[in-house]
Amino acid sequence: MSSRNRWLVLAIVSSALFLIVIDMTVLYTALPRLTHDLAATGTEKLWIVNAYPLVVAGLLPGLGGLGDRVGHKRMFLYGLIVFGLASLAAAFSPSPSILIASRVVLAIGAAMMMPATLSLIRLTFTDEKERAFAIGIWAAVASGGAALGPVIGGLLLEWFWWGSVFLINVPVVFLAFVSGALILVNKRATHPHPFDLIGSVQVMAALVGLISAVKEVSKPEPSLPLAGLTFALGLIAMTAFVSRQRASANPLIDFDLFRNAQFTSGVIAALVASAALIGVELVFSQRLQLVLGLSPLQAGLMVLPIPIASFLAGPLTGLALPHLGAARVLSGALALTGIALAIYFLTYHGPAWLWLSILAVMGVGIGATMTAASSVIMQSAPEEHAGMAASIEEVSFELGGALGIAILGSAMTMLYTRSMSVPANVPATAADSLDEALLAAEALPARAAAQLAATARNAFDEAFVGVIALATILVFGAAIGIWRKAANNS
Repeated sequence: MSSRNRWLVLAIVSSALFLIVIDMTVLYTALPRLTHDLAATGTEKLWIVNAYPLVVAGLLPGLGGLGDRVGHKRMFLYGLIVFGLASLAAAFSPSPSILIASRVVLAIGAAMMMPATLSLIRLTFTDEKERAFAIGIWAAVASGGAALGPVIGGLLLEWFWWGSVFLINVPVVFLAFVSGALILVNKRATHPHPFDLIGSVQVMAALVGLISAVKEVSKPEPSLPLAGLTFALGLIAMTAFVSRQRASANPLIDFDLFRNAQFTSGVIAALVASAALIGVELVFSQRLQLVLGLSPLQAGLMVLPIPIASFLAGPLTGLALPHLGAARVLSGALALTGIALAIYFLTYHGPAWLWLSILAVMGVGIGATMTAASSVIMQSAPEEHAGMAASIEEVSFELGGALGIAILGSAMTMLYTRSMSVPANVPATAADSLDEALLAAEALPARAAAQLAATARNAFDEAFVGVIALATILVFGAAIGIWRKAANNS
C-alpha cells in the first residue's frame, strides 16, 4: 500500500473511533438538562450513560473475532450503518427507556467498528516504528476523544437541544462510510475463527449481572436479595464463559495471551486508565454544573486540558516507547495520573488555574498510558490474532469506562445518599441524586428551595471528595502492581 493510502486509512478509522469514544462521555454535560427534560430517575440516568460502554464491552470479544473471519473492512462499514441509524433514534428519543434502547443499538454499531479500527492499523502498517506511531495516534484519539466528549456536548448545548449530541454523528458517519468503501482493503485472517454466539451472550450476561449488582447496592434503599441474585447470575455466566473458552479450539479470547506479562500489564493499564478518566469526568462535569453553577459550555471548557494533553502525549509516547520500555512507561504514566488526582483531592476548592494545570497533568498521564497499553497489547499478539487482540484492548477500554461509571458513579450515589438529609415536606427521591433534589426544589417556596439546594450541594461535595480518593487509590494500586510485575519478570 502506498504511503499516502496508509495515512488515509489511519484518518478514516480515527474519525470513526472519535465518534465511538466521544459517545461514552458526550452526555456528561447534557445529563442535567436531559434528566430534567425526560424526568429520568437517578438509576435511569446511570443506565443512559452506562448502557453504551457495557454493551460494547460485552460484544467486542465476539465481533473482534468475527472481523478476522469476514474481513475488517466489511465489519467497519456495516458498523457505520448501524451507528448512524442508532444516532438518529437516540437524538429524538421521547423517554428514558427509548433513549437507553437507542444507546444499546448504538453500542452494537460501535462494537462492530471498534476492533476493525485497530486491526486495520495493525494490518496496514507493516513497519514497526510506523505502526507504533500510528497506534499512538489511535490511542490519542481514544483517550483524547473520550475526554473531549464533555466539551463537544457543552458546545452543542449552548445553542441546541440535548439530542444534538447524537445528531452530530450522522454527517461524520456518512463521510467515513463513503471514503472507507473506496479506500479500505477487506483483509481477513489466514486462519479465521468461527463466530461464537453463545460465548458472546455469556460474556454480555456476565457484565450486565455484575454491574447491575453494583448499581443495586448503591441505591438509597437497595434490595440485597436482588443484588445478590444478579451478582450470582453474573458470576455464573462469567464462569461458564471462561470454561467454554478454555475448552474451545477457536476461543473468542485465547487466555494463553495473558501468559505474556507485557500483554497482561497493557490490559490492566487500559482498564484502570479508562475507569479513572470516564468515572472522574462524570462526577467532575456534574459538580461544575450542579454545584458551581457553570453552563454546559463552561463546564466543557473546564475539562478541555485533559483531551489537549492526551492528544499531545499519545503520539509522543508512541515514539518514545521503543526506547523507554513498556513497563516503565505504563507504571510511570499511571503514577503521574495518580499524582494529579491526589493533588486535586487536596486542592479541589482552589482557584480555576490550579484545576486546569492538574487536569493537564492527568491528561498527559492518561494519554501516555492508553498509547503504551494499546501498543503493548497489539505488539504482543501474533498477526492471526490481530482482531482478538484489538477486541481485548478495546474491551479493556470500554469495560474500564463501564466500571468507572458503575463503581465511581455508584459510589457517588451511595455517598450522596448517606450525606443527604431530606426534609419531611420534600419527596424522598431528593436523596437519590442532586439532579432530583434540585428538581424537587423547583416546587418549593424560595426559602425552602434554597435550603434544600444548599443541603444537596454540600452532600454532593462530600461524596465527590470520596470518589476522587477512590480513583486515586485505584490508579496508584495499578501503577505499583505493574511495576512489581515487571520487576519479578526481569
